[in-house]
Amino acid sequence: MAPRAIWRGHLTLGELTCAVKLYAAATTSDRVSFNIVNRKTGNRVRREYVDAQSGKPVERDAQVKGYEIARNSHIILEPEDLAKAVPEGDKTLAVEDFVLCNDIDTTYFDKPYFLTPADEGAEDVFAVIREGIRDKDVAAVARAVLFRRVRSLMIRARGCGLLAHTLNFDYEVMPAQKAFAKLPELTIKGEMLDLAKHIIETKRHTFDPAAFDDRYDAALAELVRAKAEGREIEKPKPQRPAKVVDLMQALRDSAAAASKPPHGKKPAPRRKAS
Repeated sequence: MAPRAIWRGHLTLGELTCAVKLYAAATTSDRVSFNIVNRKTGNRVRREYVDAQSGKPVERDAQVKGYEIARNSHIILEPEDLAKAVPEGDKTLAVEDFVLCNDIDTTYFDKPYFLTPADEGAEDVFAVIREGIRDKDVAAVARAVLFRRVRSLMIRARGCGLLAHTLNFDYEVMPAQKAFAKLPELTIKGEMLDLAKHIIETKRHTFDPAAFDDRYDAALAELVRAKAEGREIEKPKPQRPAKVVDLMQALRDSAAAASKPPHGKKPAPRRKAS
């Protein structure tokens, strides 16, 4: 089944413009999902909004959004109020700047999307923009109204199309210093550092996303099959990591084990230095 575009508009760069389509580059639709059901009847249950004070159900036409300004005190926002805050979109993805790909911290990445020409008439201009980005090895930073919000996107060349990432706003990204504030500043030198670098070097391979499986999803699928077939599944025993008593010896043991490639697996070819 062909993917369906989730947004259509125009990509603009100066006087260049072309019609484009946006596709979601990642999806969770293939994950195992569940419904909530009544254990006694086997029927699905539905969620219902109730008044927090009276406990009575609230009909849909009586439900409205509210912003809490104090405990149990809200500013009521009607649908027409919210509509005024939605920015007007002209379906334009306007390139405002170009940056080196490594200049954008990956913590600002939100969701990935694929960009393609919307029709044959847009293919030439699209190719010019794409190849210009590829040749300069840069990313375009563009803005557009997407899904009722003004969003910034980083756009890079990807094969015969473009890969776009919506970017988190600065206020949405927690500064690393807050998470790392209590970490001690330690300096690792000598044999410890050499052993760590040796372990990393022997385990370095080309990134292959197909090699990473979703074990939890696979376990859920097997659980569903077993239940359907009347089989019992034994709960795996948790493997607790051994407590490191001697860090140097642990590094030496890890380095020795890393030097032996897994049975039947060849190390990935190294990329030649330019």
